[in-house]
Amino acid sequence: MKLLFHKIRIPLIAGLLVVTAAFTVQAQNPRIQTISIEHLVAKASRTIDVNVDERLMKMAAKLLSDKDIEEKEIKQLVAGIKGIYVKSFEFEADGQYTTADVESIRSQVRGPSWSRMVNVTSKKDGGLEVYLSFQGELVNGLAVIATDDREFTVVNIVGPVDLDKLAKLEGQFGVPDLGIETTKAKPKNDK
Repeated sequence: MKLLFHKIRIPLIAGLLVVTAAFTVQAQNPRIQTISIEHLVAKASRTIDVNVDERLMKMAAKLLSDKDIEEKEIKQLVAGIKGIYVKSFEFEADGQYTTADVESIRSQVRGPSWSRMVNVTSKKDGGLEVYLSFQGELVNGLAVIATDDREFTVVNIVGPVDLDKLAKLEGQFGVPDLGIETTKAKPKNDK
């Protein structure tokens, strides 16, 4: 009986370790799934759907010039990024998406690896939430949820995100203007 218990216990423990590891990896994945809001396509007057995975990111980076300073900076910024995903819906009338639609996205950024960085709510301008995913001390993902009466947008960047350089991605690879302000060094006036 004792031998039988040991024969069953070892495979059982090994199986539990594999399942636990799979859940841990899944919990740390900074990729936001938007399948739950696909039904909004039928209601939207305009839908933007950007899916730039790691393979496409590498191809696009090859097209950027090393001679142009701005393109070179963008190329360096996206070097480690595994994907940029944007899902945006614009509606002709209010009330086309529900709190449950927003909650289906928000629930994915409640895990232990995610931290909310920004939360802005306004009856006039809607809401903006920015979340960062961490793997240890390193940022390995970003999620933005932007809402107003007639628009619902989810932006997800998977991979290392340099917050100081993130503003340079606005308008690139389908990333909308997120309103990130950067401070540029002012040139010294020589007299």
